Amino acid sequence: MPNLVPVLKKDEIEILVAELAKKISSDYQDRELILIAVLKGEFIFLSDLIRQLTIAVKVDFIRVASYGSNTSSSGKIQLTKEVEIDITNKDVLVVEDIIDTGLTLTYIVDYLKSFGPKSVKVCTFLDKIERRKSDIEIDYAGHVVEKGFLVGYGLDCAEDYRYLPAVYHLIL
Repeated sequence: MPNLVPVLKKDEIEILVAELAKKISSDYQDRELILIAVLKGEFIFLSDLIRQLTIAVKVDFIRVASYGSNTSSSGKIQLTKEVEIDITNKDVLVVEDIIDTGLTLTYIVDYLKSFGPKSVKVCTFLDKIERRKSDIEIDYAGHVVEKGFLVGYGLDCAEDYRYLPAVYHLIL
């Protein structure tokens, strides 16, 4: 039977999201910003973030697969949904739920750069620095976590636990 150990409470999440939105809104004031969200885990974070932004944005989604039903990345990254909005000469902000090794994110950033955007920056709800295998720059991070497999607030384990309103360390 799995055990859930609390990492971030709902009210702590709300504060983190509001702080990120304030910083992003300030940095992109008077600029056209396109948010590219990486499905599926970030959809809850993205919806909360968008409602806190004070600037107009456009949104698109991409989807990549690297975990399957495992608790660690397979290392094989497959693009399963491409970007649809024209991002040529636009400011792009990649929105992620969690960045672990950084390998998937590096793949995504390189993919997006191939379309010739003005800039590509990264916003993540959770930053798991200790496992980083890629030298990817994170421009906006809500919370740094050290270790553990996390679920809740959109994060899943084999499609379970996304619905939880807080973040937990899942101990199997």
